[in-house]
Amino acid sequence: MSSTEDLRPAGKTDPAADAHLPGQVVLVMQGGGALGAYQGGVYQALHEAGIEPDWVIGTSIGAINGSIIAGNDIADRLGRLREFWSRITRPPSAWGTFSTQIENLTNGLATTLAGVPGFFTPNLATAWGLEAQVGVEQAAVYTVEPLKELLPSLVDVERLNSGKPRFTVGLVNVQSGQPRYFDSRDEPIGLAHVIGSSALPPSFPAVRIDGEAYWDGGVYSNTPVEAIFDDNPRKNSVVFAVQIWHTRGPEPESVMQVINRQKDIMFASRSKSHIMRQAQIHQLRHVIRELVRMLPAEKRRTPEVKALAGYGCGTVMHLVEINAGRLDGEGYSRDIDFSQAAIHARWQAGYADTRRMIQLRPWDEPIDPMVGVTLHASDAEPG
Repeated sequence: MSSTEDLRPAGKTDPAADAHLPGQVVLVMQGGGALGAYQGGVYQALHEAGIEPDWVIGTSIGAINGSIIAGNDIADRLGRLREFWSRITRPPSAWGTFSTQIENLTNGLATTLAGVPGFFTPNLATAWGLEAQVGVEQAAVYTVEPLKELLPSLVDVERLNSGKPRFTVGLVNVQSGQPRYFDSRDEPIGLAHVIGSSALPPSFPAVRIDGEAYWDGGVYSNTPVEAIFDDNPRKNSVVFAVQIWHTRGPEPESVMQVINRQKDIMFASRSKSHIMRQAQIHQLRHVIRELVRMLPAEKRRTPEVKALAGYGCGTVMHLVEINAGRLDGEGYSRDIDFSQAAIHARWQAGYADTRRMIQLRPWDEPIDPMVGVTLHASDAEPG
């Protein structure tokens, strides 16, 4: 296969006879380099089911995929995503005929030494040494000039800021260390924001926006679900949170397995704790709403109670986790494995996992009105 175009299994039909969902549809996508091909398959399954996001939130590769989705008309989104991934995919390696381990090693080595066509290349500024003070916008192992040239052909910035869908990217301020979400609802979003959101140090250089230097938002939060819970006003939502790092995993039995598992935990575990904490906060908002309702009418009309009531809400949120599984033979360099075989396999996996969740339609399940948040995981144990 020469591209990612032929990714839909033959004979498959739309798994959703009724695409209606109970609330706004939010698509949240993590960072993870080459693992982001999985997100392409997720979107393909949603698109074919007639489920288009009302709000796209992304960081790093999730911001790039998100910008392509939000920055195109519905009819063009899938084609643009396929084009992006075909442009940054490596052709098959002859080393693959020997073993998967050798192919993984050579693919990782090729990316490390030469970069990825259409994405990044070695930064000549590093020739002066790691201690050379070249400035924050040059202090990186690679330069993303190829990505800067590619994105304008795939993303319509005017469409990106149309609000249909709303688009949010997560970045972190280099100096303050604080996260910031740039939101098309509140301010114009440009390609600099997208590239800044994918500027993972020390691989990629910081991007300056309004005089401030920013890095990849994944440095602070690789799954920015808190943006949904902190939104004002909050709305009933079905949130497709695409997890491309493995939240669960077996006990490692070798040093290499330990290193691999540590990498997963580093980039994935905070998403689970963020979701749990945000769900607790959301439940407290429901408690506040009920307590205000119990007050006499004259009390509810006082300015003090009205102010407190503003912290309450009755929104319902279905968090649908699409969790990527492990692929046979994947290793430590999986997030920089842009080989054709790996990209194709991850895209297909995202497509298959999402189709299964759409067929289950977990958002049709009732939610305890005092809780308001329920989690549906694609890799949950049955029963």
